[in-house]
Amino acid sequence: MFSLTSSYDPADAAVVLGTSVFRDRPSPVFRERINHAINLYQAGIVQYIIFTGGQAGNDRLAESEAGRNYAMERGVPAERIFIETASYNTCLNLIEAKRIIDENNLDQVLIVSDPLHMRRSMWLAEKIGMKALSSPTQTSRYQSFDRKASFLVREIYSYATYLLNINNCA
Repeated sequence: MFSLTSSYDPADAAVVLGTSVFRDRPSPVFRERINHAINLYQAGIVQYIIFTGGQAGNDRLAESEAGRNYAMERGVPAERIFIETASYNTCLNLIEAKRIIDENNLDQVLIVSDPLHMRRSMWLAEKIGMKALSSPTQTSRYQSFDRKASFLVREIYSYATYLLNINNCA
């Protein structure tokens, strides 16, 4: 666990972008995102946590359901957690989170993801009209050069497809 500095302004919620679940448990990368959001909540920086992500493949739970369960096991009350289970990519994660934000009269949020994922995530959040600041995880499971390079190539490709409107998400 790390300590948060006062460099974060208070926000209504942390929006945790979903990623892999192994059957019913968050992957190591997803755990880092969830732990970061839990720390933001426990430090009083956010009042709510919004978990995003649907169910994929042979997983027993949607990404957001696994995130909620993990956070509740660590003391976050159920009434402080929102989930959506329909999205399957970053853009849809943010669109569904925006729906939750609007329905619950929330305003400013912190987007929680990996540092290499933040530029595209923030660009998409701005494009859909979300009032958001970035809050990248302090640690990453993408430790080796090969894993970081692979993730970065995927991010560049995804960003380019959004810029060229190939994806038509937002």
